[in-house]
Parts: sequence; structure tokens; C-alpha cells
Amino acid sequence: MTGGSRDIPRLELEAVIGFNVHPDRDHLIYPLGCTVIMKRLEDGTQEFLHGHTNNVSCVAVSKSGRYVGSGQVTYMGFKADIIIWDFAKRAIYARLPLHKAKVEALSFSPNNKYLVSLGGQDDGSAGNCLSIQYSNTDDNTFVTAGSGTLRVWELDLSNQTVRPTECQTGQLKRIINCIEIAEDDQFFFCGTTSGDILKVNLKARMLNSCGPVKRFSQGVNALKILKSGEILVGSGDGWFTLCDGANFKTIKRVQLEGSVTSIALRGEGQQLLVGTDAAQMYRFSYTNLEDQELISSSHRSAVMAVAIPFSTELLRITVPNKTCNALDIMMDSHSILSAWNDGKIRVFSPESGRILQVIDNAHNMGVTAIAGTHDCKKILSGGGEGQVRVWVLLPGHGHRLLESMKEHKATVNDIQIKSNDRECVTASSDGTCIIWDLVRYVRHQIVLANTLFRCVCYHPEECQIMTSGTDRTISYWEVYNGAAIRALEGSKSGAINGMHISQDGRHFITGAEDKLVKVWSYLEGEVTHVGTAHGGSITSVRLCGNNRTLVTTSTDGAILRWKFPHQLASS
Repeated sequence: MTGGSRDIPRLELEAVIGFNVHPDRDHLIYPLGCTVIMKRLEDGTQEFLHGHTNNVSCVAVSKSGRYVGSGQVTYMGFKADIIIWDFAKRAIYARLPLHKAKVEALSFSPNNKYLVSLGGQDDGSAGNCLSIQYSNTDDNTFVTAGSGTLRVWELDLSNQTVRPTECQTGQLKRIINCIEIAEDDQFFFCGTTSGDILKVNLKARMLNSCGPVKRFSQGVNALKILKSGEILVGSGDGWFTLCDGANFKTIKRVQLEGSVTSIALRGEGQQLLVGTDAAQMYRFSYTNLEDQELISSSHRSAVMAVAIPFSTELLRITVPNKTCNALDIMMDSHSILSAWNDGKIRVFSPESGRILQVIDNAHNMGVTAIAGTHDCKKILSGGGEGQVRVWVLLPGHGHRLLESMKEHKATVNDIQIKSNDRECVTASSDGTCIIWDLVRYVRHQIVLANTLFRCVCYHPEECQIMTSGTDRTISYWEVYNGAAIRALEGSKSGAINGMHISQDGRHFITGAEDKLVKVWSYLEGEVTHVGTAHGGSITSVRLCGNNRTLVTTSTDGAILRWKFPHQLASS
């Protein structure tokens, strides 16, 4: 039923919302999940390199721009692939399955002769290496650094070996996060977890200086040397700083959201590109650091739900130290409904992000599901304790609890409301889906299965529902009497967490813990297309009403936009 014996077409990935600058100065290259993204800086168009089987851990670009290298993580005991890509052909040039569990870092030699790779701790490297950098002028020299190690390596081609020399730092002991080598290879600079910068003579392999006196808070995560000799520093406390190259004194700096994780230069450094662990990418002008432009943004951790329409980030709403479990947008588009693990329902304005109202103590074990009625007058919520509650919205952003329905014995994971607002269906971890009468607030029908239900959908004709969950089975049910119609194997491994049906009812989409997005024909129960770009378990899927765009989210913080492969049936 899943179409495993057929050559199933691939979904076309359109965009990743979630680097390196290519030498052509026009492409930004960075990983998200198991995909390498190439984004044109001028118009924002994206291309995607598919080939990794798990999350991409590092990306490097050769100085000529001919090659892109990427390494991945895998599981203990398994090989972690390095892929060398031909940039012009957008194709795999070579695959190198050498390291165990993880590829920590990559660096190309200056003349494209070699690629040096650094494995994770499972590789048994000498010391715990965290960073690697090739010389700018010599194909036979590179530097590695990390916890308790700082070495310059030289290739001995006649003996087919690599010879390391430990750099002399005296009594100074540091954990080094990053390395940056000066253009003439006279010195290299190391950013440390202690918040200072080491300047080391590359030829003598000796520490030259260390600074500044006032260290960078929460460590130095990224360094980049400018043509002027000044140094750009990205620190763990979110400061992006321009420093004097001689004494490391601050010249100017700007505060960003999240810890700075990467810095790249465009051209000769007229434009500066900075990434943070808050999944933000910024563009700066060298002449004015205060004039920053947010060019890309994503989530820093698991995305639990998505509600569309949207295209680019217009607004970011943050509630510190809380988790949003579910979202919905009211039909009039005037409010965003959100369900939170602190037991509150928060309603936001989509234009400003201002809180319109908060429903305190909505559920005592967290709000886990939410939906707004089509007339925009009520909110339905589900909780960790299993209750389904109906809230009336009052004038002036007030609210009142209208009814509490108490039949589920475990977490309510999904709520879907019928188009006439007279009925809804809820899916629960107790193995039941209940169809509720929203006029009398009683159970109309119940379906049971040996599973933890994660998602439920009404067919557009609203005479059938579809369910799925931890048993990996997609089930069709009659609304009228709760009778089972058919069952499909939805996933070979892992629960199905998200499901959505097209407006014409001819197709539906599933997303599962196996990281696959599948498009199915509703009547035949066959997979028509598969999407493979996610690097984490898929948490939700949504199809735009016009059947043109499919949006999926996952636990690695990715939001992916796909071209939906089927046309909407004419009415």
C-alpha cells in the first residue's frame, strides 16, 4: 500500500525557512537538516543539494568555488559520510564514508588539491578537536584545535603521512572554538571558551599574544580577519564586535539575538554576514554595523505546529522558557491562537504580535491542542489531562468557559472542527478519537484503536475522518457510526505525527518520525510523491487552500516549503 515497490517521484522542495559565502559573491551556502542550501543573495532564490542520510554537521567551500564539501552526523558504530559537490553541476562529485558517527569540520586546501576533515570524539582523535583550518598559501599545512590541543600539521608526501607539531602556549591552557589564519599565513588567531583570542605565529608554532584584557562574555565562537587587519568577533553572549587586530580592543559592536555562531565575508568584506544560534542570519555593511538587515530566520529548536498562510517572517513572538504546543489562525485572520505548556492559551495580533488576551489555567497539565470555530466566536482547547474545553470570546478581548467535556483519559493531541461549527473531533493518546456534538456538548461517536492517536482530519465532505498515530497506521472511519472503512501502513518506522487533506479531498499528506513527507491519493491509498529533506522527526504538515504549497515542520527547527504536485480538482 505504501508503494515501496514502485519508483515514487520526489517532492520538489521550494524553500527552507530555518554558511559560507561562495566565491562568486552571490550565493550563501548553509545546512539545514540533511539538506545543503544554496541561496542567492540578490533575490533570495534557493537551490538544494540532497544526498545526506542524516543532519549535516558542517559545510566548507573551496577557494575557487568549484567544490562544496559537507559532512554529516550518524549513529554510534556507523560511518558518517562526507560529500564533495560539484558546484557548477549541482551534483555529487565524490562521497567519502570514512569517519565514525560525526564529521566535526572540513577545510579545503588553497589550490583545491586536498580536503581535510575532522572527525568527532568517536574517531579517537588526539585530544578533543573542535576546529580545523587550512593554510591560505600552502597545500601541505593546516591547523587543528580544541580542548587541550593546538597543532600545526604538515603533509609528508614522500612518506605518505601527516606530521603534527604542538604549538607552544606556555602556562596558558584554553579550549579553542574556532581558528582563523591571516591571508599571508604569518599568524593565526584562535577564539576560546574563556572569551579571549590567541595570536599564534604559524611558522614558529608559538603564542605571540593574547587578549583583550576584558574578555568576551560566554566565549568566542567565530572569527574573521578583514583586509585592513581588523578582526570580526562573534561571542556567546550575542555581541558582534569589530576589534583592533593588534591589541583586540573593541572598535564598534552590535548586539544580536542568540549566540553568534558564524561569520562570512562577501567580496573584500564590504558586506558582512553573521549567523546566530537563534537561527537568525544578518547582513551588515562594514562601514556601519548598526545598519543590520535580517536576511533569514528560522526556529532554534523543535517546531511543534504550523498554521498558514505565510511566506517570510513578518513577526517573531517569543514567550521565554515556555513551549508552544499548537497553533491556529482564526478564519478572519485577526488573531493567532496558541496553546502553551504552562497551561495558558495566548491570543496574539498577527500584525503586531501584541497579546490580545491570555486564558490562565486553561488546562492544569498544559494546553496541547487548539482550534478556533469558523464563526470566530469560540476557541476549543485540549489538555494534557484529557479534557476538551469550549471558550466563548467576549467583546473587549474577554472570555468565558462555556463547557468542559471529560471523556478522554490521556493527552488530547489534535482538534478539528466541522465547517458548520456544530461538531468536532478530538484525537487522544488514550487510543480514542471522539466526535463531539457542539450543540449539546456530548459525545456523538467514538473510535478506538491500539495506538496513541497523534492526528485526525475530516474529509472535505465531512462524512469520513482519517486518523493516525504511533501504530503507523492510517485509518479511515465513518463519522455517522464510527465504523472502520480501511487501514493503510503509513510508515515503516516511527509514529505519524501530522496529516492534512487537500481541499478537493483527492489527496492527503502525512509526516512521520521517519523524516519522510508523503503525498497519498485518497481513494487508491497509494503514495504518489515522497519528500526527503528533513533532518528531524516531522511534527506537522499543512497544505495551502489553493493546493500549490505544502509546509512541513520538524524537531530540528526546520520549516520546509514544497511544491504540491497535484492540481486542485475543478468544481
